[in-house]
Amino acid sequence: ERERERMPALPSLCVPPSGNPWPLPRAHMARASHHHLSTKPAAATALKLPGADAHHYSPAEHVPLPDLPTEMKEKILCLEIMGIDSGRALALNPSLRSAPLASLHAVVSYLLSKGIHHKDLARLLGMCPAALTADVRSHLSPIFRFLSRDLSVPNSSFRRVVNKCPRLLVCSVRDQLRPALLFLRRLGFTDTAALAYHDPVLLASSVERTLLPKLGYLVEGLGCSREEAAGMVRRCPALFTFSVENNLKPKAEYLVGEMGRSPEEMKGFPQYFAFSLEKRIKPRHREMEARRLRLPLPEMLKTTDDEFRRALLDQSAAPSVPTDLG
Repeated sequence: ERERERMPALPSLCVPPSGNPWPLPRAHMARASHHHLSTKPAAATALKLPGADAHHYSPAEHVPLPDLPTEMKEKILCLEIMGIDSGRALALNPSLRSAPLASLHAVVSYLLSKGIHHKDLARLLGMCPAALTADVRSHLSPIFRFLSRDLSVPNSSFRRVVNKCPRLLVCSVRDQLRPALLFLRRLGFTDTAALAYHDPVLLASSVERTLLPKLGYLVEGLGCSREEAAGMVRRCPALFTFSVENNLKPKAEYLVGEMGRSPEEMKGFPQYFAFSLEKRIKPRHREMEARRLRLPLPEMLKTTDDEFRRALLDQSAAPSVPTDLG
């Protein structure tokens, strides 16, 4: 009840007043009104709506707007005024078609009450249109309580965290966020501030489908112990966001097979996987190979182009160390 009382009043979601919460240039408003609420014949005005496949809709599929119910027209205009692609939103969240305008109003009002800015709505709700029909009391409110109580995020920082990972808005606290947090804590992620502000995407990642398989590859594919694998992801949390087949595996194979290096180097420098194989790792390896030189992975990859070449010059100018002192 207190949260509801703190929500800023929005006179109308679909027909904003003169001080509307989604200010747009007059020209844009005119175009939106013409394209979405026109009463001209259907041939002159049409709206792109999704086909049978919710994830693939064709711009060629049109339904004349005049044939749509008035509330649907107002809903579409409301989305467009906020800067949300209504066709994409309806395709990815079919529940929007039957959702009452009042429920959209409640979602937007609640997000604004939590410090989200009007200018954020297009990106947040455009990326996660399922949030548009989320229940405020049973879904959205628990998410912000989780941020506050479990991650110690103050109200003034909600916007920063949600903008960092909009997917948080469509995650279940019970089934997704809290299990991910418990899993990460068992791996040694004790800095909740770092999780909240820098790596909230890990909390929005499935333990079974994402986190465990990546950890499993480090153990089975690279021969790490569980403790070593945990240390690698703590030092480079982005490892949990990389594809095994498209990132981890090819880079590991290149380091061992082409570069002739030990997997131990990856364990000591897990950030290796964050660098582009084609644009950084291969070109620099080839340059070192051409000069018959070898640099530690951090010096090879973290340096700028000038620093890298300077390191090669310094190493080539240094006296060689005898390998056999006997």
